[in-house]
Order: sequence, then structure tokens, then C-alpha cells
Amino acid sequence: MSGFHDVLLPLNLAVGVVGGPERRTEIVSLASGREVRNAVWAGSRRRWDIGGAIGSVSDVQALMAFFEARMGRLYGFRFRDPFDHSSADVGTEIGPQDQVLGVGDDARTVFQLVKDYGGTVREILKPVSGSVRVALDGIEQLSGWSLNNFGQVSFDAPPAEDVIVTAGFAFDCPVRFENDQLKGLIESFSTGRAIKVELFELISVSGG
Repeated sequence: MSGFHDVLLPLNLAVGVVGGPERRTEIVSLASGREVRNAVWAGSRRRWDIGGAIGSVSDVQALMAFFEARMGRLYGFRFRDPFDHSSADVGTEIGPQDQVLGVGDDARTVFQLVKDYGGTVREILKPVSGSVRVALDGIEQLSGWSLNNFGQVSFDAPPAEDVIVTAGFAFDCPVRFENDQLKGLIESFSTGRAIKVELFELISVSGG
């Protein structure tokens, strides 16, 4: 895929966003009246429309500048989903035991950040710098590990066998613009809006 710019869409351009997770399910109706349902996508992908968040000419200009810098759909970027950007439950602080990353085996050193949605696990590819907290068997580790730019925690020494590896974090979603054209509407000298600006989640990232 094309590259990724490790920059965040300005947060003020996301207030009023509409969207969330999307799945692709194929449904076949049988002659008996029963249905056969198959998941076309292994997991969900998120889609948002941020057009409703734009309410001034200056915001339209800022969005256009950001769009041009990404060359339309060519380069991905970070987007902070107002609905879902933390490992912790709503209203609670991030803690080092929020999410289970795996179990130590005295050999493995790399663990991917993930978030569990009641049995459906989502890989977290763009954690917020400085927000990640890690624990081994409930004991927070203030050193002895590092984090790369793709949400992978690397331990200096492999966690011992049967040790539970957990983490807490804030995160952004890697996205791209859905269209190569951005339309703005000027309603007065001071107000304006963008018409249907869709963002689409990237399930893998490179170059950032």
C-alpha cells in the first residue's frame, strides 16, 4: 500500500463526526426461507464522515490544507475517534492491566497492542506516544520494554512462562480519505462547511 504520514487530523475537525465500525456480511436466502450468512471481512473496518464537524471558513481551509498535504487518498494519517480511543472503559483512567496482550513462554519478546471487544480482538497500530503502560502479572513495568511505531511492545528479556502480559493506552486510528475530491461550501463571510468528507480505516500501515 502507499505510505503513511504520522500526523494527527486536528481534533477540532472531528467534533460532530458521524460513523463507527462497519462489517461486510454476505447473506444468501434459501428456498426454505432460511438464511446462510458468511463474514466477507475477517474483522470490522471503521468509516466516518467528518463533514458535519466543519462550521467555519477557517476550518474548511484547514481541512483543505490537510487534504492537500496527504495528496487526497494517497497517504494515510492518524484520526482520533471520539467514540473509541482508549483501552479503558468510558469514564475511567488508563491502567496497565486494561487489556491482555498475551502470555509469556520464556521465549517470546514482542507483543502486539490489542483491544478486546467482548471476544473480538482489534490490533492497535497507532498508540498515542507516552500513553502506554505495561504490566507483567499485574505489576507495572516502568522499564525493560520499548514500543515501536506499529503498536508492538518489545521486552528486553522474554516474560517468564505463564506470566500474563497486559497494557493500557490511548490510541489513534490509521485512516485515509475515502475520496480524491474535497468539496467546500461557503455560506457567509465567516461560515462554511465541507460536504461529506469520509475517512476509511486502514488495517495495515507502512511508511510511518
